[in-house]
Amino acid sequence: MPASTVQTFRAFAYNNAWANHRLLTACGSLSPEAFAAPRTGFFPSLAATLNHILVIDWFYVDALEGGMLGPKAWENQVPYPALADLTREQAAVDRRLITVCEALTDEALNGEVRVNRITRVQVERADRLLMHLFQHQIHHRGQAHAMLAGTAVKPPQLDEFFSVGEADLRAAEFAELGWTEERVWG
Repeated sequence: MPASTVQTFRAFAYNNAWANHRLLTACGSLSPEAFAAPRTGFFPSLAATLNHILVIDWFYVDALEGGMLGPKAWENQVPYPALADLTREQAAVDRRLITVCEALTDEALNGEVRVNRITRVQVERADRLLMHLFQHQIHHRGQAHAMLAGTAVKPPQLDEFFSVGEADLRAAEFAELGWTEERVWG
């Protein structure tokens, strides 16, 4: 039986958290200097790129939760220059996004989300905002992945959430995250 739209968004939230976990874990093999080093990309370093993902997650997840944080989310564009702190905070916002997606219903997906843009409040459908958020994550993780490829650390596989060939690795990583296949797919 095909997944419902709600199940698909829930799986996207889990995949998002898993990809962040894999990428940040790989970055853990870098020295703090290599993590902060200037690199070619839209943002000038792995630290800046991965912090950008975090602050935009704060912005949109807060809106999905009904908050009005708005652009205050990125007042400090690199709030966590140390990887351990960034990893902890990214995992926390990833859990919040999973919670939002686990509470979704078909009605909620078509419901309105109010996004504080300071000068105005944007009203967006929840499904469209979620699609934008996931695309934003994928876009900037790809940039960070390319930056990591310019280091001695092998970039992790990020695009095969349900790969049969990596079932044991996936199971181990899911265990680290406190998940099971059953939890992801319901």
